[in-house]
Amino acid sequence: MVSQEQRRRQLAREKFLRQQQRRTSARRQARVRNAVIASVLGVILVGSVALYTTDVLKGDDKKDNASAEVTPSASPSKAPDPCKKAAKGKVKELTFKKEPALTIDKSAQYTMDLQTTCGVIDIALDAAKAPHTVNSFDFLLNKGYLDHTKCHRLTTQGIYVLQCGDPQGTGMGGPGYTIPDENLKDSRLKGDTYPAGTVAMANQYNAQTKEGRDSGGSQFFLVFQDSPLPANYTPFGTVSESGMKVLKKIADAGENTGMGDGAPNATVVIDKATVKKS
Repeated sequence: MVSQEQRRRQLAREKFLRQQQRRTSARRQARVRNAVIASVLGVILVGSVALYTTDVLKGDDKKDNASAEVTPSASPSKAPDPCKKAAKGKVKELTFKKEPALTIDKSAQYTMDLQTTCGVIDIALDAAKAPHTVNSFDFLLNKGYLDHTKCHRLTTQGIYVLQCGDPQGTGMGGPGYTIPDENLKDSRLKGDTYPAGTVAMANQYNAQTKEGRDSGGSQFFLVFQDSPLPANYTPFGTVSESGMKVLKKIADAGENTGMGDGAPNATVVIDKATVKKS
């Protein structure tokens, strides 16, 4: 006959096993979720983004992209546009054969100012930890590379980011060269989370195949709310408090698919982008 104490221990063991099974299942689901979310932020390539990127691929050949179609939301978000009319001007069509020579002072302080139709987003850059990335933006922005470009993507489910830096406005554009991944061991990224205010590079890295390292170009994302992401995307700047208010205004307006990932309802155009050394 089983004693009361033996029965108590048996129940405790069974409870422990159930807890372990739930935790294992939760960790497995989290890994799958993060792998899918991570693929969203890559510079979009046909064939690897069927889950999240239908809207980004608009304007490409429909026949080539038929496999990327998903069922659209029945009622896309209709939030009003909170931003002003864009300044007159055209996007410059610039492309370069190779990464520019490293000319910045890694010991100096740099700031990137995005004068957008929704307000100024100023970003403190980390030249010491991400010199190639900061040097690339210093080079590009001094040539007016991002002037009059749109921030083409807003993600509001799972992760919380505004993506910019593509002169084409499609998620397919870049400067013609790539830069290396940097600063992936930054202490801010502990726990596979990119905290609100982080500015990081988009890239073509595929967390499942482990291919696509060192593939950053000009596209970057601004995190407006803590986002669960593995440390695969170069963090190179931090948005100021006033800049975060602008990001919140853009995020509050929502995106145009109603599915949590699409073009922002706010017409976010970078009228002028500059990098300054202080």
